[in-house]
Amino acid sequence: MRALNRYNPLAVALAAALTLSGCGDQVASAYAQAPSGMPPPEVSVVTAAPERLTLTNELPGRLEATRTAEVRARAAGIVTKRVFSEGSEVKAGEILFRIDPAPFEAALNSAQASLARAEANLAQTTTTVQRYKPLVETNAISKQEYDTALAAQKQAAADVQSAKAAVATARLNLGYATVNAPISGRIGRALVTEGALVGQGTATPLATIQQLDPIYINITQSASEALRLRRAMSAGRLQKAGKDEARVTVVTEDGEIYPHPGKLLFSDQTVDPSTGAITLRALVPNPDRFLLPGMYVRARVEQAVREDAITLPQQAVQRLPNGSFVMVVGDDNKVAARPVKAQSAIGDKWVVSEGLKGGERVIVEGFQKAPPGAVVKTVPWKRAANGAQQGAQPVQSAVQPGAQQQPAVSK
Repeated sequence: MRALNRYNPLAVALAAALTLSGCGDQVASAYAQAPSGMPPPEVSVVTAAPERLTLTNELPGRLEATRTAEVRARAAGIVTKRVFSEGSEVKAGEILFRIDPAPFEAALNSAQASLARAEANLAQTTTTVQRYKPLVETNAISKQEYDTALAAQKQAAADVQSAKAAVATARLNLGYATVNAPISGRIGRALVTEGALVGQGTATPLATIQQLDPIYINITQSASEALRLRRAMSAGRLQKAGKDEARVTVVTEDGEIYPHPGKLLFSDQTVDPSTGAITLRALVPNPDRFLLPGMYVRARVEQAVREDAITLPQQAVQRLPNGSFVMVVGDDNKVAARPVKAQSAIGDKWVVSEGLKGGERVIVEGFQKAPPGAVVKTVPWKRAANGAQQGAQPVQSAVQPGAQQQPAVSK
């Protein structure tokens, strides 16, 4: 920004005018007015107009896979084959490893044989009960003999159920000998090789699968800044950027903007006591798998909207030790100094929150010819051909790294 200082007599006089009441005449007389009969000086102006402005914060964040699954051996045995290619994309249910199935097949055969034996015993006891039932009714056999046969039948039926459960367990263990992908995603390196003994006592890690499309960004923001933003929203000065999906733009470590915008999912309700920050989570498409878990990025989060924001070219706002001001041209074409409160900068413009209203003309160029009280001729201000503002100095962006929107030059 072009800060007016001791090298500019206009700024010196205006400083006195803004700090001492009733000094407008002294300030006006401090400048040589245009000679009588000369046409009024020409100044370039812009007309202040309220507009809808989205407030964006640039905050630090880390990437995290949306789903992570550790593939583990659930059956004990020797790994006979690795089926997948390391670093490749796998689908849920796809075979990854094979464990020697011979012990599990033998256990299944044994369980099936036990089931057949239990079923045969059940058939025999059932026949005995059916034969004893008419005999006990005619007192041909004792009631005790019939009760014994009936108990043997129930015991045989229970043995069948137990044998069926053993068969199901054996079949399940045999299925565990084939290790499948629990989720779809990109699989990392294999943690075991063929011939490794796995599953002895604990479920041995075999590989890790991460779902990378879409991918999470865990963003941190100061709790105090988030509180100021919520208060502004509660007071009606700001509105939410979106009902449920605020836009998020990712900036990678090398400063490049990631082409796929994301959306904000939620803001955590707990403040980290060690950092005084809260965590926000965003979801970003990652079709090319360019973003990887653990990467450091910066996220530009659209968190609020100001419906009646007034922006001015940066060179139109002049700074003094006791505040900021602009030079406005009234309906009578007379110049007056107007104190304003300039908030954060958006690109090459300042956001003016107080001191101006829509329709007022603000001088952008020609300050030296337009002291307070002077009559001027106004022409619309035009941006330089190269898109830069003449005489303007670099301005700090409103996208503050790790910070909320804050007044940039206001007092």
